Amino acid sequence: MLQKIPFVAISVLLVAQMSLPVFANNLTATVVSVGDGDTIRVRTGNKTVTVRLACIDAPEMKQNPWGQQSSTRLKQLLPVGQAITIRAVETDKYKRLVAEVFVGNRSINMNMVQEGQV
Repeated sequence: MLQKIPFVAISVLLVAQMSLPVFANNLTATVVSVGDGDTIRVRTGNKTVTVRLACIDAPEMKQNPWGQQSSTRLKQLLPVGQAITIRAVETDKYKRLVAEVFVGNRSINMNMVQEGQV
């Protein structure tokens, strides 16, 4: 019985350690602006950060009418002042934070894909 306790304790610690980066990568923020269908600017703490929505590639604004349509929809989903949660994935070559964006438990990235806005 005593030998099982250290094994269980080590297992619990390993699982806890593996889950830490997920929590550590979450940020709360407020939407400042929407650039296009896959880029937003947010305020977190006293910093303004550009966020590129992960795993999607929305049409560019010059790709009419889809670029404007995608941007308009993202502005509806993420109006200025909207409180959001950001799950950071990486930083891209343009120094933007690439992330999944949530309003409550709803993934805005997934929402845009499901609606065909990408």
